Amino acid sequence: MRDLLTVYIPLEATALSLGADEVAVAILKEAASQGRDVEIIRNGSWGMSWLEPLVEMVTPKGRVAYGNMTADRVADLLKGECADLCLGLTADIPYLKSQDRLTFGRCGLIEALSLSEYQDNGGFVGLKKALEMTPQDIVTQVTDSGLRGRGGAAFPTGIKWNTVLGAGSDQKYICCNADEGDSGTFADRLLMEGDPYCLIEGMTIAALAVGATEGYIYLRSEYPLCKQILDEALLNARAAGWLGKNIKDSGKDFDIEIRMGAGSYVCGEETAMLESLEGKRGMVRAKPPLPALHGLFGKPTVVNNVLSLASVPIIMAKGADYYRNFGMGRSRGTIAFQLAGNIARGGLVEKAFGISLRELIEDYGGGTHSDNSLKAVQVGGPLGAYLSENDLDLPMDYEAFAEAGAVLGHGGIVVFDDSVDMAEQARFAFEFCAIESCGKCTPCRIGSVRGAELMAKIQAGAAENLPLMKELCEVMESGSLCAMGGMTPIPVLSALQKWPNDFGAKP
Repeated sequence: MRDLLTVYIPLEATALSLGADEVAVAILKEAASQGRDVEIIRNGSWGMSWLEPLVEMVTPKGRVAYGNMTADRVADLLKGECADLCLGLTADIPYLKSQDRLTFGRCGLIEALSLSEYQDNGGFVGLKKALEMTPQDIVTQVTDSGLRGRGGAAFPTGIKWNTVLGAGSDQKYICCNADEGDSGTFADRLLMEGDPYCLIEGMTIAALAVGATEGYIYLRSEYPLCKQILDEALLNARAAGWLGKNIKDSGKDFDIEIRMGAGSYVCGEETAMLESLEGKRGMVRAKPPLPALHGLFGKPTVVNNVLSLASVPIIMAKGADYYRNFGMGRSRGTIAFQLAGNIARGGLVEKAFGISLRELIEDYGGGTHSDNSLKAVQVGGPLGAYLSENDLDLPMDYEAFAEAGAVLGHGGIVVFDDSVDMAEQARFAFEFCAIESCGKCTPCRIGSVRGAELMAKIQAGAAENLPLMKELCEVMESGSLCAMGGMTPIPVLSALQKWPNDFGAKP
């Protein structure tokens, strides 16, 4: 009997765009030509994007990783002549070894759509416990964990769930906001492509907690691979009794549908997302009433993003105290930081709250890709503040960022070197808002257009327009209906404050 060669190759968007499928085909052909039996397992990504396609060979010592594999190096790989691409045992790679991988513990480790591998690695333990608990006990567990929304507002998840639990209604919903549109963010996609059952489990636990029977995943239109993987995962979960009618003979019903967005950034805002789910134009609703009381189709609705829901299974499996022991202050647990932009080692880093921005950029990210000096870092998406070299020791914590006039948001970190023009970045913020505004309120709809016009004049040398631009920012900040217009001034004013010379202003 011939030895079986087992190889892991990611089935993930970044890896696929860099030739992962071609590498898989080349391995099959080369193994056949050598008369060797080979098993290829398509796992998710470990989050080391700069090394994709990352191929792992199963050995008696463990899985050995090879980075940046290409089809033309496959023959060398199977002959054991790829020392230049070898990273050693995957588990010992420093970038991975020093992380706190709670939510992303299975991403990269398992075949994404294998129910057996999911369960062998802790899957559905939390759901099994939840099925034996009262709704109030589930909500209390999540509340005690300190879990907060992994989006812009960072609202405590347990408080939101408790509101929906207490709302009287014949129908309640769980809505997962998977419209990941912030610049530099890809954690939701990695989770859905690499560990889809984790999201399904988290949504089902949420349903048990509040008494919901129907759930929706509002998925970004630019994520077709996620759609394909989630569709298959939902079918598998239903067939195994983890979803649908009478879940595991518990008498509880819950099922999930996927609805695709249409490319609107503002539909990442919860009420605009609900409007879109109802088949309407995605426009922001005035609050109150809150979605927790009057949400989808006017019914009490839990709206959480992917990472909030995907954090619930480990909280239920290991307990609130286990999760709460990670983090600092009011920011408990871990968050998935995403390194992008001009960065040497782009990828995902899951760490407890409290790590510094410097550690993430320098120790994990390896500094700028260009080797030029770092000039600016934008955290929290296109509406987040620009931070300078002087801010790099800021701890990654919701309150610390708010005190510094910044937002942590979804954990996206975009790095710029010293070639960036910060006045151009400020103009981009206005232009982005002008394009993505839903148009419902005047400060956002008109202010963004006027702001882009003023920035064009300032860039042309008319610095006397700066006071007017600041006044416009005040109007947008105080008068906009939602964060789209209200937060657009944040990147503009932070850029002006820290790099006045780029605007032709006196420091």
